[in-house]
Amino acid sequence: MLWVKAFHIIFMVTWMAGIFYLPRLFVYHAMNPENDRVGHARFVTMERKLLFGIMTPGAILTIFFGVWLIAGYGGLNYLREMKWLHAKLFLVFLLVVHHGFCWRYYAAFRDGKNVKTHRFFRIFNELPVFILIGTIILVEVKPF
Repeated sequence: MLWVKAFHIIFMVTWMAGIFYLPRLFVYHAMNPENDRVGHARFVTMERKLLFGIMTPGAILTIFFGVWLIAGYGGLNYLREMKWLHAKLFLVFLLVVHHGFCWRYYAAFRDGKNVKTHRFFRIFNELPVFILIGTIILVEVKPF
């Protein structure tokens, strides 16, 4: 199970790197002048490659190895006993929702329909920090 845990952590780091960087690209993209087609195309390419080449595979593999870990440690019995894991899974759910919003905002930028400001994306960019902090505390401290 140590190899499974190692891969779970590796892909979690990959996913989080994308979760932190993509909204930062949205900040810069929102600040890009509307008439700068070259800049727009460059941002869309960067965002697409990050979202589909790094972030989404990282998310899928993180969840895959996480489910494997739960199954390997006893499945539903383990899940019932570990109350901290319920909270962690809720935070993972929030991260998946955040990821879904990233898809939506990417599509809006790609299609030239973004209406959000760079300030909005600066705040959006900070939300996963709290999820990451909570997740690490739950996994390492296991407060309940």
